[in-house]
Amino acid sequence: MQNTRLNGLLDSLSDRAIAIFRNPWRRVSLLAISLLFGFFLGGSAITSTLGQLAYWDVPAAIVTVLITEAISFWVYRRSRPVLPGTLTRGKLLADVLNALKIGVNYGLCLEAFKLNT
Repeated sequence: MQNTRLNGLLDSLSDRAIAIFRNPWRRVSLLAISLLFGFFLGGSAITSTLGQLAYWDVPAAIVTVLITEAISFWVYRRSRPVLPGTLTRGKLLADVLNALKIGVNYGLCLEAFKLNT
């Protein structure tokens, strides 16, 4: 790939974001926000919005399962770094998406228990 200004800007922004999230407290807070946002998506947004109309239940469930399985395949298919201090771009994104997926699944399960289905 050519080293254009836009490419250099995107590389420097991503390096700066990784440097910000090297701090363990910021990383944990980002993962907690991702988990809670996934809980909101699964518990409120998906079930309330798409559950209003009865014919959107099955397509919403299929899309949700496909997305969670794609995230699981992407996160767990490659080997993780062994050293706990290492932080790469893919690992941070994989952890955030995995926390989002866990939040969505937990929200959907909790909503199913609330509805007694």
